[in-house]
Amino acid sequence: MDPLLTGPESARLAGVDPATIRQWKRRGLIQPDGLDDHDRPLYRQMTIARAEAKTRKRAGRTVAV
Repeated sequence: MDPLLTGPESARLAGVDPATIRQWKRRGLIQPDGLDDHDRPLYRQMTIARAEAKTRKRAGRTVAV
C-alpha cells in the first residue's frame, strides 16, 4: 500500500504547486486518504496520479515522461 503524503509532498510528486493540490480538493477531484495528527489531509500517490491524469486529459495535455 502507498504511504500517505502531505499536500506539499504530493505536489512535488506531481510536479505542481501545493495550491494545485488544494484546488483539486476544493473542486472534488481528490479526497484525502487520511489525516495527520493536526487534521491536515494526507494523500496516497495513486490518488494524486489519478487526479493529475484526469486534469491533464481534460486540458488536452499528456503526462510528461
